[in-house]
Amino acid sequence: MVAYPNTPNEGSVVTIVLFHSACGLRPAVHTAADRLRATGHEVHVPDLYDGRTAPTVEEGMAIRDEIGNDELLRRAIVAAAPFSARGLVYAGLSLGGSLAQNLALGDENARGLLLLHGTSDIAEGAATDIPVQLHVADPDPFETEDWLNTWYLGMRKAGADVEIHRYRGAGHLYTDPELPDYDAEAAERTWAIAADFLGEL
Repeated sequence: MVAYPNTPNEGSVVTIVLFHSACGLRPAVHTAADRLRATGHEVHVPDLYDGRTAPTVEEGMAIRDEIGNDELLRRAIVAAAPFSARGLVYAGLSLGGSLAQNLALGDENARGLLLLHGTSDIAEGAATDIPVQLHVADPDPFETEDWLNTWYLGMRKAGADVEIHRYRGAGHLYTDPELPDYDAEAAERTWAIAADFLGEL
């Protein structure tokens, strides 16, 4: 049985849109959403792949490339739009983190940004004061040391309050129990820290 963190106070309940990784809307994404719901939050998990999933990151990236980054971003915007007036927390796994970051930095009502396994480029002149939390493997072939340093400085320049949590020895998508990257200890630590982050918003 999984022990979930305590339910937050009513004032700290937030609306979250959680975007899936390049592997699609796999069971692990629903499990992650359920964990966050168990702490009292409202969580939405859009399916940007229209039901398609992939058993490996490489196969998932092929689906991503087939759909195209611009179309995926459009789908993410459409999925988040009905909730954005509430002051969303944008969250995402790997590719979903990249999409979540882009949407959060373009939404003046955003309350926070929770990134797992992935980040994105930061547009010149981006400005935000939202809290940002990133969880990433150490090392991660998709999120290298040099890139993370550049990303952190860029987010700080934009005005974000940034935390980075790194997990030595974990694989890229270490929160998905059905993938080879899975690291149970790192996953549990990630969700516990993320729950505290969301509870403080």
